Amino acid sequence: MPKEPLSRRARRALGLLCAALLLAGPACTIIPATGQGGDGSPPDPLAPPPEPLAPCAWWYGIGKSPTAVELKFAAQHYDLVVLNATETKALRRLKRMNPDVKVLVYKDFSSVRNYPGAVIGDSDAPFLPSGIGYYAAQRNNPEWFAVDDDGHRIEWKPYPKHWQMAVWDQGYQKAWTEAVTTEVVREGWDGVLADNDFSSLRYYSSAVIKGAEDATESDRILREGLDAFLTTAGDSLQKAGKMLVPNVSESHLTAGRWSAHSRYHGAMEENFGLRDTGTGELLTFKGNEWKELRSQAALGETWLLLITHTKSEREERVGYATAALLASPHTCWSGATTGDYRHPDWSHYQEAELGEAVETANQLPSGVWDRRFTGGYVAVNPTGQAVLVTPPAGLVDLDTGEAVPGTVELAAADALVLVAPPDQEEPTTSRPESPTTQPGATTSTEAPPTTGTSAPTTPTTPTTTTEDPPTTPGPTTTEPTTTTEDPPATTPGGAPG
Repeated sequence: MPKEPLSRRARRALGLLCAALLLAGPACTIIPATGQGGDGSPPDPLAPPPEPLAPCAWWYGIGKSPTAVELKFAAQHYDLVVLNATETKALRRLKRMNPDVKVLVYKDFSSVRNYPGAVIGDSDAPFLPSGIGYYAAQRNNPEWFAVDDDGHRIEWKPYPKHWQMAVWDQGYQKAWTEAVTTEVVREGWDGVLADNDFSSLRYYSSAVIKGAEDATESDRILREGLDAFLTTAGDSLQKAGKMLVPNVSESHLTAGRWSAHSRYHGAMEENFGLRDTGTGELLTFKGNEWKELRSQAALGETWLLLITHTKSEREERVGYATAALLASPHTCWSGATTGDYRHPDWSHYQEAELGEAVETANQLPSGVWDRRFTGGYVAVNPTGQAVLVTPPAGLVDLDTGEAVPGTVELAAADALVLVAPPDQEEPTTSRPESPTTQPGATTSTEAPPTTGTSAPTTPTTPTTTTEDPPTTPGPTTTEPTTTTEDPPATTPGGAPG
């Protein structure tokens, strides 16, 4: 007879056990069920376990006001969209076209801004990119501005008219939280994408916060302040039935930070799948972040919002395949082709039809990670040298459409995305009995240069790309648009992930 469904508590316990196993080792075969819905609502305790589906798509749509064509595309293709606070009409239009799409409003944890659009004359705009207005803080609570040892306010040098706030100040935390929660509920947003939940000020300013002995202590004050801030904001939004998803930076530097800051409804990684300039390895797999990402995906309860900046075919392929290693009900990936996210990007990999994962991701002796799906197979080589991979039989390369040989040389910091042939419904994805990978020849450590013939495209304008050299994260931030003019060209988002 059929087994009775697990209780919510029992399923949650299985999920936590799997998370613990993931942190301790390279693989886990338990597929746990949700403990909290991706929208913050309690799950059905009798619901089946979540399906580890291939990555969904999302749009960090803060670069400009979306057009009607872009909104229609978003409603048809994305599970989640982030918009500026000014875009309340776009929010309602999206919801009419697709009531199931989650729409979050952009808000910055760490700054107030006084560029045109954030202020109008000597007044704050009615809809802000931050939680507190520049003039409101200046007139009523000037102590909320962070200052250096000389008492000067700290402006983010790459982004003029962005002012660092005292995120550790309980008054600022409370005022931000009350204002944002009220706005989110009033306007009907599903929740908040909170930008600049960062680990260090160094990407924005060399200033040391007043009272700190040095930059290290200054950064510690910021991190600890944001830890407390996140709890205040998360509790408030969750109580209101809304989501909080912070853009967490450099979590690979601090063990446990990703897990702690994604605990409400998930987190965003804006520099996913980046390659280290020095070693040629993939940064995402360094430190403890990769284990924490896998633990979150295994629980299947909260959103993993992943962005790969795709200037080359390799970056696009690596980003998608790495996201597929984290397949879960709420793992969403975006291959961004513009620095300010003004286009709703779409990658041909998002049409791969991988289906559902049939195993958790596996780390092989060579350092390669791979995962089988009902409709295909992915492998990612995060190391700095080429490796030989033996994929399942009967699949074709998504990029070329050609059958793959029994052994494939996978270049350093590169990936494979294999799918069933067009005339084959069910591919053979059983794991071969022979060793899946072997170290590759040292004479071939890089893939040949590629062109952008299959780069991501927008609904209206194809985007071509060229191969770029390895990069390390750079500072990023956002100037959301207003209804009257586009913002200056800046690189949106939080500090490097």
